[in-house]
Amino acid sequence: MNDVITYSFTVTGMHCGSCGLLIDEALEEVHGVHRAQTSVRAGRTIIDADPAVADADTLLAVINATGYTATLDPR
Repeated sequence: MNDVITYSFTVTGMHCGSCGLLIDEALEEVHGVHRAQTSVRAGRTIIDADPAVADADTLLAVINATGYTATLDPR
């Protein structure tokens, strides 16, 4: 079984719950992502993923491709 780690990204540009759902749906389409949960209120996306398949750069690109700006939070 592969390892799963939790990534946290700060996301800007979100205005409503639909923004968060759009990000979550895009991330959950990525192979290796087990869970994505976005909080518009907190401005943060938490992702559980297999880093061998879905690394931080891949996840960042997916969030940015949805039209929002994301940065990886320090661990």
